[in-house]
Amino acid sequence: MSLLANLFRSSIGRKFLMAGSGLVLTGFAVGHLVGNLQIFSHPDKINGYAHFLQSLGPALWVVRLALLAAIGIHIWAAVALTLESKAARGPQNYGVHKWLAATWASRTMRLSGLVVAAFVVYHILHFTVGVFGSEYYKNGMEYTMTEAFALLGFPVVQAGAQVHDVYSMIFIGFGHPLVSGFYILATGLLAIHLWHGADSMFQTLGLRSNKWATNLRRAVTLLALAYFLGNLAIPGAILTGIAKPAAGTPAAAHLVASR
Repeated sequence: MSLLANLFRSSIGRKFLMAGSGLVLTGFAVGHLVGNLQIFSHPDKINGYAHFLQSLGPALWVVRLALLAAIGIHIWAAVALTLESKAARGPQNYGVHKWLAATWASRTMRLSGLVVAAFVVYHILHFTVGVFGSEYYKNGMEYTMTEAFALLGFPVVQAGAQVHDVYSMIFIGFGHPLVSGFYILATGLLAIHLWHGADSMFQTLGLRSNKWATNLRRAVTLLALAYFLGNLAIPGAILTGIAKPAAGTPAAAHLVASR
């Protein structure tokens, strides 16, 4: 218990909490992207994947609560460290020096964090709760699985199962330019957040050395760039018409009706 208290009280402890929570959230963000990229496959893929997650029941809520805790800890640690840094500088003005010395990414960390937080809330209200885009839920969009969905070789959703049509929901949702624009902006800022945060995380955990700092920065840059391009591909392909919804789905009918 004293160890946990020290993590929250000490500066180095707060840095470790920020790094650890950031690692958890980065893993979730990458996993979420991998799941969403199934939109480019047959509707069975992403619909089966989403249904499997929903079928986890209480276990899914444990994961959600753990993620909320990680977000809360990450924000709290960031605010606490920022206030601590300002207090340590005292009344003397180091504004110009700090601005010139800081990287562009680090200067936007707070802004990107706020925008991403707003996006997460909107994304949940849009695609999970249905406060926005409620037509998806009012119409009771359902999909009949044509094939079984397997995870690691084990079928977890049987063929013929009635599942929520996440495939059509994504196509219709990202068909709105404002929704796609906000998504692209938020994931772009999140990529910048990851770019700077991952580099800082390795330094905090003592895993960064002068010998391989340059290669680490390159690897982190490639990860952030790949993350952004992967997220950009989904709304970009839908808005431009490069990706077209499968025939017979509500998304395909919606596309025809909107022309």
